[in-house]
Amino acid sequence: MHTDQTLIFDADDTLWENNVLFERVIDGFLDWVAAPADRDGARAVLDRIEAENSAALGYGATVFRQSLADCVRALNGDRALTEAEDARITELLTPLTARDVELIAGVATTVAALADRHHLLLLTKGDLDEQQRKVAASTIDHHFRGVHIVAEKSVDTYLQLVADLGLDPDRTWMIGNSPKSDIAPARGAGLRTVFIPHEHTWVLEHQDLGPDEATLQLRTFPELLEHF
Repeated sequence: MHTDQTLIFDADDTLWENNVLFERVIDGFLDWVAAPADRDGARAVLDRIEAENSAALGYGATVFRQSLADCVRALNGDRALTEAEDARITELLTPLTARDVELIAGVATTVAALADRHHLLLLTKGDLDEQQRKVAASTIDHHFRGVHIVAEKSVDTYLQLVADLGLDPDRTWMIGNSPKSDIAPARGAGLRTVFIPHEHTWVLEHQDLGPDEATLQLRTFPELLEHF
């Protein structure tokens, strides 16, 4: 049992559901734009466009909307969207733009218990306004001593956070579901890590981690109480 540690939490798909909501929109989108036989091909086009747009523009519902529009154009010979198509994309996005935050099972009670004996921080990437809205709607934001919203999570991101807050890497843990954004770069910055896989982690966040003594892998969020 580790005591009096600094625990840095990812937000999307670690504290609350996120990517599954995007996947539901994509299912409806593919139902609309692709015949059943062409569904895999259309998804491959969308995945490529999402990778390009996230690298250039960032993350969140606004960039996702651009990706859906770009995909419609790509599937139709790069012609301009019609007003009806643009309206359909807006309709499909409604669950993302007008929704409450759905905490993952056990998060509320676990975070409350951990806050009594550790220093909690929140580190999330994405659109500033969108992430701020989700943090405020989560009802657990008061447990965190600091909320940090960044455009991307890299080794430098973690090194800067450690320097700015004067953190001790040996007593600091990054906790998240994304191998690419939460675990690998935090390891690279010398932090200890807790990997909690989520079945709906975005495909662009996948990465082979390999074994590492500094990474604790758990099945569920409440298992943190057995170690911290």
